[in-house]
Amino acid sequence: MLHTLLRREGHIINHKRTERLYREEGLSLRLKKRKKRISHLRVVMDKPERINQHWSMDFVSDSLFSNRRFRVLTVIDDFSRECPVLEVDHSLTGKRVTRVLERMALTRGLPEAITVDNGPEFISKALDLWAFENGVKLRFIQPGKPTQNAFIESFNGKFRNECLNDNVFVNLHSAQKIIEAWRLDYNSERPHSSLNGLAPTEFARTFEKEQKTEKPKLKLVQSMG
Repeated sequence: MLHTLLRREGHIINHKRTERLYREEGLSLRLKKRKKRISHLRVVMDKPERINQHWSMDFVSDSLFSNRRFRVLTVIDDFSRECPVLEVDHSLTGKRVTRVLERMALTRGLPEAITVDNGPEFISKALDLWAFENGVKLRFIQPGKPTQNAFIESFNGKFRNECLNDNVFVNLHSAQKIIEAWRLDYNSERPHSSLNGLAPTEFARTFEKEQKTEKPKLKLVQSMG
């Protein structure tokens, strides 16, 4: 990721040199070796084919400098990996989740489906009613199976390692400001390996541009038929 960022800034250097400098500066992280476990049958997740087709939601917890806990509602688009919102507060109820989704509907639109776990906020009557009224399908993972919501789990790991673990939050306002700045940087600057090194918003613009150029071709083929 750092090598990609350096190349974006105009530093055309060999990948091996980047790795050497990375090690010399002591930036290498010690990764825990995973213990081998009994192999289980893996469930192949449906791959979305367009933006706003499928979202994922979850909660992440952390604490302020005063040790008071706060929560973050994390939401991502599974196709573009964009994060439309990171809602931060001490308490986030099912009703609050619906208000966040209504706010996003005004600026981005709503997905066809959202994958969530079985937390009390997601199984609440408020969210169930909202989903029914807005034609959004809620897809619940099996209890104790976080891998069934792999897109948001992967995002949450990046969010914790690159933001929550790297900052001290003096108060709630400070947490909201720092987390929002990280979200904007993640969307617009951070290269994503699954998007061929593009940032999420960059990938979304490229995809939408390609879709617009393909539509006229499709109409021409249909008229010829």
